[in-house]
Amino acid sequence: MQTIQIYNSLTNKKEALIPIKEGYIGMYVCGPTVYSNVHMGNVRSFMSFDMIYRYFLHLGYKVRYVRNITDAGHLTDDDAEDKISTKARLEKLEPMEIVQKYTIDFHQILQEFNFLPPSIEPTATGHIMEQIKAIETIIDHGLAYEINGSVYFDVLKYNETENYGILSKRKIEDTIENTRILEGQSDKKNAQDFALWKKAEPEHIQRWDSPWGTGFPGWHLECTVMSTKYLGKEFDIHGGGMDLKFPHHECEIAQAQACNHINPVKYWMHGNMLTLNGKKMSKSTGNNILPRELLSGENDNITKAYTPSVVRFFMMQAHYRSVLDFSNDAILAAEKGYNRLMESLKLLKQLKSGPNSTFKVSDWKQKCYDAMNDDFNTPILIAHLFEAAKFINLIQDEKEFLNSEDLTDFKATIHLFINDVLGLDNKSKIDHNSNKLDGVVEMLIQLRKEARDDGNWALSDQIRNDLSELGIHLKDGKDGTSFSIK
Repeated sequence: MQTIQIYNSLTNKKEALIPIKEGYIGMYVCGPTVYSNVHMGNVRSFMSFDMIYRYFLHLGYKVRYVRNITDAGHLTDDDAEDKISTKARLEKLEPMEIVQKYTIDFHQILQEFNFLPPSIEPTATGHIMEQIKAIETIIDHGLAYEINGSVYFDVLKYNETENYGILSKRKIEDTIENTRILEGQSDKKNAQDFALWKKAEPEHIQRWDSPWGTGFPGWHLECTVMSTKYLGKEFDIHGGGMDLKFPHHECEIAQAQACNHINPVKYWMHGNMLTLNGKKMSKSTGNNILPRELLSGENDNITKAYTPSVVRFFMMQAHYRSVLDFSNDAILAAEKGYNRLMESLKLLKQLKSGPNSTFKVSDWKQKCYDAMNDDFNTPILIAHLFEAAKFINLIQDEKEFLNSEDLTDFKATIHLFINDVLGLDNKSKIDHNSNKLDGVVEMLIQLRKEARDDGNWALSDQIRNDLSELGIHLKDGKDGTSFSIK
C-alpha cells in the first residue's frame, strides 16, 4: 500500500495517513444547500474530493464516503433569512419542491463531470430525530441552554475545558467579530453562542416538533449528527471548502466533543476557492459562471463551449489547496493541453514494442504515485503525464522503444491516472460530436488514400491542405496515416 501524506488543517502540516482501521477509510464531505443551482466554486470543491475518493479506491482501500444534502431551511450564523423558504416563496413552490428541483440539478451536474456517487448521501430532514437527540445530550452535559423555545450552544462554558478555535486557530475573543446578532438571538448568553435549535416564527415554512417547541435545527448540527452516525464517533477524514472552516467545522468539533467526549476527525481537509477573472465569484455582482454555461458557452466571460472533461482537466491543473482563477484565456490554454494529452492516448493504441530504451517505466510510474501521495498533487501528476505524452510521440516516430512487458505497463498506468484517478473519461454530447468528427476525418483519410492509389495527387494534396487549414494535421507512416488536432 502506498504511503500518503495529507495536509491536516487541524495541525497545519502534512501527516502520514494512518486509517483508524487498517484498509478502511471513512470520509465525510459537506454537501450543498439545495436552494439554487450549484455553482462552479462548489463543483471545484466536490471535484477535489471525488479525485481523492478515486485515488483511495485505486489503492485498494474500502472507503465509506458520506456527502450530505442540506435540505432543511434553517438559518446560518450569517444569514438573516431562510434561503430555502425564501426561494419557495419566490418560485411559488413548496420548500420540498425547491429541494427536489435543485437536488436533481446537483446530481445531473456532477454526473456531467463524471463524478463517482458517494457511498451514502443523507439529508438533514431525514435526521431530525437524531439532531434532537444530540441536542438533549449536549444539554444534559451542561453545554447548551434553552431560552424561549430556542437552544444555544454555550461556547464560553465549553471553552473552559476544551478549545473552541482548535481548527480555525482563532482566540475566543476574536470570534465575537464574526458573529452576527439575528432576530430572536438577543436571548443568547454570549455573542459567540450558536443555535442548535431555533424557534420557528409564524412565517417559517419548514418546522418540526421538539421538546422545546416547534422549530428547526441549527445549521452546524446536521453534519455532526450524520457524520458520526455513519462513520462512528471518530473517523478518518472530514472535507469541505476553506470557507467552512469557521464557523461550521469549528462548531462541528465542539458539538461532537460535547456529545461524545472525543475529537471526531483525525484529518481535516479544506479545498481552496475558485475565483473568476481575479475576483471572488458572486451571484449578486454578476461575477459568476454556472456549470451549464461552461458547457453551452452562454456566458459573457467565455468565448465558446467546453466539454466537461476539459473543465475537469482545468480544475486538476491546480492543487486542491491553491486558489484557482478561472478566465477565458486559462480555460482555452487548458483545452489545448487536454487535447494534446488526448492525442497521445490515441497514438498509445497504435504503439508497438521493440528493444528497450533509456526510459524507465517503473521510475516514471513511481513519480506519478509520488505526486499523488504528496497530498494529492495533481499538477505534478499532470506534468508527468505530459512527459509520457512526449515519449509516446518518440515511440510513434520509432526514435524510442519499449519491450512488450514495459509497454503494457506503460499503457495501463497512463489510462489508470488519466481515466480512473483524474476522472477524464466523461462521455458528453460534445465528446460524442468529437467522435463523429474522428469518423469524418478517417473517411477523408481513406478518400485521400484512394486518390493517391489512383495517382490523383492534386486531390490528395487538397484533402491534406484543407484539413490542415482546419487545424487537423495528417501524418503518413509505414503503418498508415494518423491525424492530430491542434
